[in-house]
This record gives sequence, structure tokens and C-alpha cells, in this order.
Amino acid sequence: MPTVVTNDNVTLSYIDEGVGPVIVLIAGFCAPATTWVMQQDALVKAGYRVLALDRRGHGDSETPEHGATMARHGQDVENVLASLGVDDAVLCGGSMGASTIWSYVSQFGTGRVKAVVSVDQTPKMINDAEWSNGFYGLTDSNKDTFFADGVPDTGKGLPKWKSALPILKLVAKLRAMPKMVSPDTPPMKALLHDHAVADWREVVATVDVPVLMVAGRESQFWPCTHAADAVADNPLGRSVVLENCGHASNMDRPQDFNAALLDFLGSLPQ
Repeated sequence: MPTVVTNDNVTLSYIDEGVGPVIVLIAGFCAPATTWVMQQDALVKAGYRVLALDRRGHGDSETPEHGATMARHGQDVENVLASLGVDDAVLCGGSMGASTIWSYVSQFGTGRVKAVVSVDQTPKMINDAEWSNGFYGLTDSNKDTFFADGVPDTGKGLPKWKSALPILKLVAKLRAMPKMVSPDTPPMKALLHDHAVADWREVVATVDVPVLMVAGRESQFWPCTHAADAVADNPLGRSVVLENCGHASNMDRPQDFNAALLDFLGSLPQ
């Protein structure tokens, strides 16, 4: 895999395949860039250049002790886009990868961005009286301990066994298990907490490029209503809910997800 060195001297790996308009794929917590392989093939076939990024601490990228914040992960996206000379990209993030995009946009704006796709990631994970689309059970009162033992099983959404076949298909495609990293290291625990307490609602509501919010009807983490609610006040925003789909939308329902993604990409100004 090719690499980019960030301005704080961390080496990041990425996949670069295809020719055409650029779409950057950013995976979620603990997941590597290779988990986008089902999308990578479809996008390259449709005439896009795919850049799939391993965030710091993920996949084949370097794992430093420093930089375990959403702000730094957003800066890393800027470093990658600048290093590769990309200035008209669609940014597509799954789960924490979507929050990484909102962090990037909040710091650097949309000068290099053509559009944004968020894949089953609520913009605010803490529930309160005004926002009920957060992580099931997460409130301001328990935010400092809620993820102390990792991501809890909420008992909601798509049962694990229903995701087994898609995962097996992914493994068969890769001819190996995806290189998932441990969530139990101090940097990863710090990153998860920083992710959990962030609020990106204003960024989503005011971003000045087209936005697609994708939700899984049976997400295990939060209500699918987060997608429509997040873009309710943004005239450039749209949302789609995938049926029979859990949190890992691009893996649970790859064909449905790819169709929704390609439809959105086809609607963008050329």
C-alpha cells in the first residue's frame, strides 16, 4: 500500500485504485480500509478513483501514542488530500469514519470537497431532552464510563447471526480476515471517548456541499431517524434508510448500499 506522512510524522497507508473522479473511503472504529472492498470494486467499475484510508492506529497505518483525537484524525485527512493533490473529492465515511469527515470539514472547510456521505453515524452520540438519536443508553451522566469496557451490546437492531453471511463474503473476497485492531489500548480508548462526546450537528446542518446520510433500519447502535433529522435543515442534504440492515451498512447490504451511493454520486454536478 502507498503511504503519506502527516505533519506530525505519522505514516498513513491507503489504497489507490481506479481512474476518474475521486472518492475517499474512511472506515470506522478498529476497521481497516480493506473493509470497503465491495464498494471499491463497484466504484472503480463505475469510473471512479478510490482512495481508501487507514486512519492512524488502524489497518496498516502507524500506531502512535499521540493523536488519538477526532481533531487530529480530521487533520490527517487534510494531510492526505494535500499530499495527493486532491481538491474535488467525495468523502465517504462509515461510523467513526463519518465523524472524521465532519472533524475535517469543521477545521478546513469544503475547499477540497465535492460532497459527503455518512454511513450510519449519528452526528451526536449523547442523548438528551432535545436529541434522542444518540447511542442507545448513552447520556451526559454516564459518558465518562459508558465505553470503559469497549462498545457495549445494546440488545437492539440486527442480530449478529444475520451479519454472518456478509462477513463471510467479505473474508472470501479478501482471502483473509480484515485486519481489525484492538479497541483496548489506551489510544483507542481515548479516541472512542473523544468520538462519543462530540456533537457534529451544526457542521452537518450548515455544510455547503451535497450530503447523503445513510442509515441502517436495524442499526445496533442508534435509531435510523438520525439520518433524516441530521439534514432536516440543510437544503443540500438527503437521507436514505436501508432495510434489513444493521450498523455496518456497506457490509450488511453491499448491493443496496452501492446502489444508493452510486445514485447519489450520479446526481452530483459534473
